[in-house]
Amino acid sequence: MADDEKNETTEEETTEVEETPAAEVEEQVPDLEGSGTDSEPEADAAPEPEAPAKPSKSRRHVPRSARRTRTKTKREAPTTRKPITRTEKPEADRGRRQERRGVVISDKADKTIVVKVDVIKSHPKYKKVVRSTVKFHAHDEANTAGVGDTVRIVETRPLSKQKRWRVVEVLERAR
Repeated sequence: MADDEKNETTEEETTEVEETPAAEVEEQVPDLEGSGTDSEPEADAAPEPEAPAKPSKSRRHVPRSARRTRTKTKREAPTTRKPITRTEKPEADRGRRQERRGVVISDKADKTIVVKVDVIKSHPKYKKVVRSTVKFHAHDEANTAGVGDTVRIVETRPLSKQKRWRVVEVLERAR
């Protein structure tokens, strides 16, 4: 019997704890806005703002006809025109020709020598001194330079496939 009484009490407790349907809960909770229904709009509430207007297009790419026009200030017209005077052209100064100094390493070709020029530059980023050698073929009209001579060469128009330099003077003879 004691078991039957325990079962009855648990059944009573479960019936008291039953959940109420959602519709009943809405009726029990008072409406905070003051009106009882959602279908009617409030009379004293502010109207909702209208959808924002489309933002104006960027003025960056506007056709020429639709662009703003600004008035240009006009210059005063001169009362008299200046006479046209022609000055004589100065003599054409050609660009300054490069000069190099180097040592002759070959004079076997006729009227041509090969000059080795040491180029010393500092590296643009690391500032270390970088040494390199460049060989130039130079025109020697009189075949005066010999192997080991120090010569001064000047840039000139192309004389052959490789010759773009000519000997100006022999600075130091080889011993």
